[in-house]
Amino acid sequence: MTPRSLLFLCVANSARSQMAEGLARHLFPGLRIQSAGSRPSQVNPHAIEVLREAGIDITRQTSKSVQTVDPASVDLVITLCAEEVCPLFLGTAERLHWPLQDPASEDPAVSPEDLRARFRATRDELRRRLEAWGRAEGLMP
Repeated sequence: MTPRSLLFLCVANSARSQMAEGLARHLFPGLRIQSAGSRPSQVNPHAIEVLREAGIDITRQTSKSVQTVDPASVDLVITLCAEEVCPLFLGTAERLHWPLQDPASEDPAVSPEDLRARFRATRDELRRRLEAWGRAEGLMP
């Protein structure tokens, strides 16, 4: 059965899951799309910037706690954590795990352009995986 709703999870709900939410809303307008994290913070400005480059506006998205998501509203959970501990999601939803490194960094040695490149790479990988998933589910040609 094709899912009617997707939930993307990571830790801060600031970069990977926010980009996945924006991309999925763009690619699958008929599905309910959510994102959340175990320690929500705020949407990373670089996530907003690199999705804007792709013609997708996520400026109205906000970081949310996984505890605010109704398990009954989710058919598929996609976790995006790599080395961190992914949030626990209670419920009977199908689960996929796409481990992606967090593109954000507090390291002052990482230049702003390198940081944007990391966000672009994550955006492009998320798009590739979402498109492949959408084709497999019959949601895209």
